[in-house]
Amino acid sequence: MTETVEKGDAVRVHYIGSFKGGKVFDTSYGEKAKKAGVYQRSRDYKPLPVVAGAGQVIKGFDEALLGMKVNEEKEVEIPPEKGYGTSGRHPLAGKTLVFQIKVVEIKKK
Repeated sequence: MTETVEKGDAVRVHYIGSFKGGKVFDTSYGEKAKKAGVYQRSRDYKPLPVVAGAGQVIKGFDEALLGMKVNEEKEVEIPPEKGYGTSGRHPLAGKTLVFQIKVVEIKKK
């Protein structure tokens, strides 16, 4: 039986975050970051470790992880209410975000 992500599981995920028009603003893939012009030499491009449901990432991303399997890929559209809020100082506040998420590892709680 294939394990799925449940609240409290430690997972590692690759992701590409973009705006609805397709412009990438963040990714865990080094090559994609270079292509999109968002590459930072000081950053380590590798899967992001997250405890599912613990609020370590934005709400919409957190919710999308639940029920996913290893090597499953999913694209989710996250409205501002489940992202960085509808207003405020964060540069992504008020924006609808699109994330392509791939779970690469699940460690059960």
